[in-house]
Amino acid sequence: MADSERKRRSPRSRQTGAPTIADVAAMAGVSMMTVSRVINAEPKVRQSTRDTVNEAIAKLNYAPNRAARSLAGASQIRIGLLYSNPSEAFLSAFIVGSLEEAGRLDVQIVIQKVEEGEELAAAVERMVAGGVDGVILPPPICEAEEVLGVLRQSGIPTVAVATPKEQEGIATILIDDASAAREMTAHLASLGHERIGFILGHPDLAASKDRHEGYLQGLADAGYAYDEALVAQGFFTYRSGLDAAEQLLAQEKPPTAIFASNDDMAAAAVAVAHRRGLDVPGDLTVCGFDDVAMATTIWPELTTIHQPIAAMSRQAVELLATFLRNKRSAEVGEQRIMVDYELVRRQSDAAPRRRPATRVPATV
Repeated sequence: MADSERKRRSPRSRQTGAPTIADVAAMAGVSMMTVSRVINAEPKVRQSTRDTVNEAIAKLNYAPNRAARSLAGASQIRIGLLYSNPSEAFLSAFIVGSLEEAGRLDVQIVIQKVEEGEELAAAVERMVAGGVDGVILPPPICEAEEVLGVLRQSGIPTVAVATPKEQEGIATILIDDASAAREMTAHLASLGHERIGFILGHPDLAASKDRHEGYLQGLADAGYAYDEALVAQGFFTYRSGLDAAEQLLAQEKPPTAIFASNDDMAAAAVAVAHRRGLDVPGDLTVCGFDDVAMATTIWPELTTIHQPIAAMSRQAVELLATFLRNKRSAEVGEQRIMVDYELVRRQSDAAPRRRPATRVPATV
């Protein structure tokens, strides 16, 4: 990874002052969730781990922001985070960001998973009954009307993250998915790719539709005709990415580049390419979307759209904490906060191969 990329990803690149929970986690060799559990004196943490984390805290002189703590008042704010996400990498970044900001602002995050087969309305009703003051919703739950309906009726301020879908009474934090996908498609066209495959996200999510729309706009900008054979359905899961990539690469005239709607499916496309004996990016360019940890842990590292997932979840916690501590002096309402994305180039994209494939000389 380039030095500039490391700097962009480093927790300290966001600030130059006090150490963060990420710095403590790095020194102790544990996850940020573990550090949060130690700070909040939660059970089920081994004493040896607790000692290691506390030692790192002492060495770094780490402490949650005192000014934020002074705003807490007599009782601690409880913010619910309800999730059911097919991408573990996306979810991990989301939860870590919210926990980090919760520690800074001295609020409590109540994390609840929607169990398989459980009704969404029942899950959110259980969270509301638990006494949360506000709720954060990552995708895909952030677009589930049965969840949003219960929250509206309960009058609990809610922030939906990473969705372009506007919801009555719900604040949203998002990137411009269509523009990001359009930029990636234009990038692939600029490399010389004319047959650009696309793996769709889940058909029920607005972000999937916007990313597809951006792909179509990018093709039009490059003067390419739309070819439905170059588009395969995915569901944001690794498994669906395997199936979609197989469909695209089994064609008589396969694409020279595949742009997947998230990194899980892009990683699956790389795996399929390797299984077929294709070099990435020599024979096939593969690009993703989100820039989760997986993007830099596979080989080759993925060129992708960086969606600042952790930063968006931090902003959601801050928005709710500010609103709740101001005693509803400023409504969360239907605020729509657009944040920046970035196209990050790594090792999985290149110009399409123009030379004939190397052949092994026949033996005499």
